[in-house]
Amino acid sequence: MKISENFELKEFTRSNTATQKGIANDPGVREVKAIENLVVNLLQPLREKYGKRMVINSGYRCPELNKAVGGVPTSQHTKGEAADVACEHPAYLVDCLRRSGLDFDQCIQYSTFVHLSLKLSGQNRKQYLKGRY
Repeated sequence: MKISENFELKEFTRSNTATQKGIANDPGVREVKAIENLVVNLLQPLREKYGKRMVINSGYRCPELNKAVGGVPTSQHTKGEAADVACEHPAYLVDCLRRSGLDFDQCIQYSTFVHLSLKLSGQNRKQYLKGRY
C-alpha cells in the first residue's frame, strides 16, 4: 500500500529478523494509522526538503520483534510512531528538520541513520538527541 509519493507501508513492516525468526510483523489498525501520520506529516515533507533518498531501516515492530532486536518495551516503534531512516548525510537531514518547522517527537542522529518519531496524540516533545556512534 502506497502511503505517499516516496513511502509504502511494506517498508515499515519489513524486517530480516522477523523473517529469520518467523515473526509475523503485522501492524493493527491503530499502528497503520500512526505510520500514515508519521509519513504524511513528517517523513514525506522532510524527504521533500532533504531532496535525496531516505531508506527505512526499521519502522513498525510488533512486541515480539521489538524484544528480539533488543528494543525497550516502551519503544515508539511498537506503536508505529517511529522509523530509523538511513540516508547519505544524516547531519544534513537533521539540519533540514531543524529548519523545516515540522512537528516531531524525537530526532536522534546516529552516524548512518536518524531515528524520527511523531506521536499520534500530537503531544510531541521536539527533542534533538545524539545516539551512540
